[in-house]
Amino acid sequence: MSDLLNSLLDQRAILVYVIVGLVVFAEDALFFGFILPGETAAILGGVAASLGHVSVVWMSVIVVAAAIIGDTVGYEIGSRWGYKLLRVKVLQKRERQVESARSFLARRGGPAVFLGRFIAFLRAFVPFLAGASHMHYRRFLAWNALGGVVWGAGSVLLGYLAGHSYQMIEDAVGKWAAIAIGAVVVAALLAWAIYRRVRERRSH
Repeated sequence: MSDLLNSLLDQRAILVYVIVGLVVFAEDALFFGFILPGETAAILGGVAASLGHVSVVWMSVIVVAAAIIGDTVGYEIGSRWGYKLLRVKVLQKRERQVESARSFLARRGGPAVFLGRFIAFLRAFVPFLAGASHMHYRRFLAWNALGGVVWGAGSVLLGYLAGHSYQMIEDAVGKWAAIAIGAVVVAALLAWAIYRRVRERRSH
């Protein structure tokens, strides 16, 4: 992640906004959540803001807008082409995940649009499936906007606070200790993510 951040900081501020916004948009609009790390981009945008490279306010606005517009495009693609696109070979390999997302949307309805925002695969597929199932657009938009604001602003602020926390730790105990603490935190988060994924697979 540090390499991604350094690459991002090498760009002009306007390009940082564009890159982060496009990645968030493409993840949602093109239902490629398993390829394009929209959440990672948003968090890195927040870290870049904590380092003074960009504005945290504008980064939040851009991520929220990209998330909402991206989901709207995904919805339109689903409403126009329906389930025909799911016959594409690369998506057929993820048939089980797609079916899980469809079931989740059928059970939860509008709230699934909001809740799906916080899970990468669902974030990419729920808008498309909502369009394909002809969910009323106003209902979709309301939940989409709510999810976009909470997830978008939250992800940027998470990166912003994480960046500031790193700086505070580094000032207090030194660079190498800060790196060590950061490594422990990352390892703990990774272990939790693996545990959660294993538990989800067992539940299916």
